[in-house]
Amino acid sequence: MSILGNINANVPFSTGTQIPHLKVPPNAADCHHHIYNSRFPVDLASELRPPDATVAEYRLLQKRIGTTRNVIVQPSTYGTDNSGLVEALKLFGLSATRGIAVVNNDVSDEKLKELNTFGVRGIRFNFSRPGKGISLDMVEQLAKRIYDFNWHIQVVASANQILGGAEVWERIRCPVVFDHLGHVPSIHHPAFPFIVKLLKRKKAWVKLSGAYIHSQFGPPTYKDRSIVAKAYVREVPQQLVWGSDWPHPTARLDNKPDDALLLDLLAEWAPDETIRHHILVENPERLYGFPRMFKTLPR
Repeated sequence: MSILGNINANVPFSTGTQIPHLKVPPNAADCHHHIYNSRFPVDLASELRPPDATVAEYRLLQKRIGTTRNVIVQPSTYGTDNSGLVEALKLFGLSATRGIAVVNNDVSDEKLKELNTFGVRGIRFNFSRPGKGISLDMVEQLAKRIYDFNWHIQVVASANQILGGAEVWERIRCPVVFDHLGHVPSIHHPAFPFIVKLLKRKKAWVKLSGAYIHSQFGPPTYKDRSIVAKAYVREVPQQLVWGSDWPHPTARLDNKPDDALLLDLLAEWAPDETIRHHILVENPERLYGFPRMFKTLPR
């Protein structure tokens, strides 16, 4: 991939200093990243304990890749204590930032209303780490409570777990957003056509993110994950958003991916400029309620 330049500064938790070849359109959104701050208490049951990754450091990533809107996802590290998420949302400001919280059945209606005021637009369920007291029954119960907020359910789960919950994803009224390409290992896994079916019915969304997480090929092509991403783009581009997954909490500190390369993959997955505009701007406006902007494509 060709690279256009260098910002002459390292972005923490990201390899390289080069900027992407792909120039993103105005109001492009990074729809999946995390903020970590050791001032906030960790969930003792959590397994991931990354170092601090701050709002100021994330702004360096925005400067590097050119995105101006962002969606902060509550990390599993803090469990259902969303105070760090709320602080980060306040620092970024509601005009360009949204949040995804983690809650359980004990959350009050007043707390949900408060989170909505701060820019939260969904709740996340992490089925990839067992033993955390999360159940499909909880998903259904909370989906009913958040429906009137126009929120969505965000799911991180294996492809087999997604299939195991098929009746739930079909039944709940609010949309379901599947993290990281739905974690399907290939387009031949039965979870892939199931997810595509939900996308076509506008019951679900997929994040084009985390190509490095399960890839057997690795950079620069992430060939196996790219095959899956391209297939989603061919099938239902109007139900896709893109995310960096910065600061890449599941990657070792000495093996973080190159965020410029990860963004440039989108140019390969979606070579049509109009489709990329949907993925980066218009789709996030629909899903997260960012202010709608007139469509402007580079000349």
